[in-house]
Amino acid sequence: MTISEWFLFFLGVQVIHFAGTWKLYQKAGRKSWEAAVPIYNAIVLMKIINRPWWYTILLFIPIINLIMFPVIWVETLRSFGKNKAIDSFLGIITLGFYIYFINYTQDVAHIKDRSLHTKSSSGEWTSSILFAVVVATIVHTYFIQPFTIPTSSLEKSLLVGDFLFVSKFHFGARTPMTAVAFPMVHDTIPLISKKSYKNKPQIPYFRFPAFQKIKRNDIVVFNWPTDTVPYFRYKGPETFVKPIDKKSNYVKRAVGIPGDSLEVRNGYVYINGAISQLPERARVQFAYAFTTKDPLQNVQFLKDRYDISEIYPLNNTGKAFQANMTNEAVENLKNNPNIDQIIPIKDEEGKWDNQTFPHNATYSWNYSFFGPIYIPEQGKTVAISTETIPLYKRIIEVYEGSELGIENKITQAGTQVLLNDSPISEYTFLQDYYWMMGDNRNNSEDARNWGFVPFNHVVGKPVFIWMSWDSNAQGITNKIRWERMFTTVSGDGQPISYFRYFLILLVGWFLFDFIRKRKKKA
Repeated sequence: MTISEWFLFFLGVQVIHFAGTWKLYQKAGRKSWEAAVPIYNAIVLMKIINRPWWYTILLFIPIINLIMFPVIWVETLRSFGKNKAIDSFLGIITLGFYIYFINYTQDVAHIKDRSLHTKSSSGEWTSSILFAVVVATIVHTYFIQPFTIPTSSLEKSLLVGDFLFVSKFHFGARTPMTAVAFPMVHDTIPLISKKSYKNKPQIPYFRFPAFQKIKRNDIVVFNWPTDTVPYFRYKGPETFVKPIDKKSNYVKRAVGIPGDSLEVRNGYVYINGAISQLPERARVQFAYAFTTKDPLQNVQFLKDRYDISEIYPLNNTGKAFQANMTNEAVENLKNNPNIDQIIPIKDEEGKWDNQTFPHNATYSWNYSFFGPIYIPEQGKTVAISTETIPLYKRIIEVYEGSELGIENKITQAGTQVLLNDSPISEYTFLQDYYWMMGDNRNNSEDARNWGFVPFNHVVGKPVFIWMSWDSNAQGITNKIRWERMFTTVSGDGQPISYFRYFLILLVGWFLFDFIRKRKKKA
């Protein structure tokens, strides 16, 4: 829905509200016209139902309002003596239109100083749960979101099983774009694996001001731009057209930022002609095949001793393996007397991989040799021709077309590129784009597969690892990576755990609370 369509919808809701409540406003000692004034009518209604004025704000927050509207309907009915369970049920099941029946047919009186405490324990529990869901949804949507690392694409920096807190406000909190969705879940309802949202209506894109810009080599959580799977890791034939904010969450490193010229040479990233300088915590890995003189009896020993992320057998002889390793690990492994040879696994320069962006044989690129490619910057213009259009077609048609409510269609007539049947020779970008890659270069589905990431797909910045779980370790205590708990994601030097300080603060809080309660009781 466009802004004008949402405005008309808003006015329609105001008319419906006025028609169904104006008599109740009068019975509460207010003027009937107060039920017709947008926003002001909600503030007055909060006074009528004995709720704080700031509840009005919650009615305009997407997803939160889906919870608040039923609450307001029930509270309105109770403020006029309709306290029975059947009244609450009818108020919710009729989407509030039961209030029309009360407004026009029932002689009710307003209960001015109505108690806000329910008469049953179930009612108290319901109120508490609703309040907790509202608060948690606000925090989850606009401040901090929990996130789990599911793949090894950033291995060594972020490990599979790391549990993160992702800041929404560093890069500017994005308001929900999907108006109807289950709160605090992403694209799927847990346990039942059902879609958690409705594709329509859609709210226009809006982002609050950012505290910082995305810097080169920042780790970023974003919505996978070309996502069509019902949920992450789904392998079946079913495909979905998903709203931006319901596309699968990915986490990668922003190796290229708007305005950069990026190239991959022999697996290494070059920015504007110079090799990219990664932060100390980033440890680039590549795939290698290695053979041993004698069969390996203990692969885990090799992984632990040489700091190797993954080792896969290449056959059943026990003497041939593939591993993802840093350069340092390779040099150390060479010193093992049982190692026969180590061979890097890399693509040949100039050999086209059809799985590589832009999936066009004109660009003979692969994972190891890619580019150069320009990363679009908002307001900048590029030349458009039959040679360059494969790079920018999806941007024009989808990211700056259908996803923004714009009908853009790229076609070609001979050597001429057409936008909506009109010839174009250049294009000016409407937003910034980023190039997201994993540090585990041969084991990362990233921008080399699907191209640019638009800024409106950016979710947030990982700031904190609060828990880390190694599912391959034996024993509960060994599964917890204690050294990673309560460590920061960014920063200079190696990660430092602040877990002990957290425990000290936690014990201090419980001690303080215990003393406070003792004094209060005395």
